[in-house]
Amino acid sequence: MKVLVACEYSGTVRDAFAAKGHDAWSCDILPSETKGNHIQDDILKHLDKGWDMMIAHPPCTYLSNAGARFLYPKGKLNKDRYKLGLKAKEFFMALYNAPIDKICVENPISSKIFELPKHTQTIQPYEYGHPFSKNTRLWLKNLPELKPTNNIKKHKPLLPSNSGGKKRGQSYHYSVINAKQSSKTFKGVAEAMADQWTIQSTKIAGNWFNKGGKDRQKNRSKFFNGFAKAMADQWGSDK
Repeated sequence: MKVLVACEYSGTVRDAFAAKGHDAWSCDILPSETKGNHIQDDILKHLDKGWDMMIAHPPCTYLSNAGARFLYPKGKLNKDRYKLGLKAKEFFMALYNAPIDKICVENPISSKIFELPKHTQTIQPYEYGHPFSKNTRLWLKNLPELKPTNNIKKHKPLLPSNSGGKKRGQSYHYSVINAKQSSKTFKGVAEAMADQWTIQSTKIAGNWFNKGGKDRQKNRSKFFNGFAKAMADQWGSDK
């Protein structure tokens, strides 16, 4: 499959799909932190390049509910920040409505004022082997809901450093991260996406049915021996 990972510079999701044999590319205005296929450019210029799937991580700074205190300082709407939020929503929707068959857009809980489409599901890092909680919403098109792979019972909140969570969270254990760290996808989640959303039949040893090449049509036209034997056994008797 040809897979595009939008707004990613860590390479985490890209590498998870590449490890499964897919033609995976990350794209961001920043350079990739790791070696691998990467497009350093505006993602909107590359949505129509014949991708089979896209995993998108649009910036959440102005959409996230965690930043509501900046949107409503002293209980009054900050019009300048609201305008930035509307621009962020426009970018989100451009990815959500991209001309790609299979789409996943990932973001945290957003402020209701921006009226994003209804999300498909909410996942947590601790459902995929990481001892943290961080509500992450997925908007899915032509993809099944992601299933947990390794549920960790003991976990702690993961809070952005600018969310005010440090002060609010003094009564329990938590982990404070900066915005760059917060934007990265957990490896367990990335691997679950690559495992559950792609078919690897072409990499299974001896699976001639899905092999390409000049004999592909000939191989696909073959009749399975089990079917032929069952027909002969069940339909070939005169009794």
